[in-house]
Amino acid sequence: MKVEQNIGIVNALIRITCGITVLAWTTAKLVKKPWRQSYILMAVLAAMKIGEGILKFCPITALYEKSMGLHNSEGSGKWDEKD
Repeated sequence: MKVEQNIGIVNALIRITCGITVLAWTTAKLVKKPWRQSYILMAVLAAMKIGEGILKFCPITALYEKSMGLHNSEGSGKWDEKD
């Protein structure tokens, strides 16, 4: 599987910044309440955002672009209508 970059540099920097912020917040919360599983889930999601920013690849964006390509190739969708 070849991973191509599908987000821009500004989008990647925003994802990294937000991911580090949320990861720091959840780490601080986990120190006080280590039994809370919601903080662990938030930490995993934040780490995923950091990874997306570093790789400049978002799987949700890729899925969206792929689905739009399928709609356009069918020839019967509303996206193909000419004005």
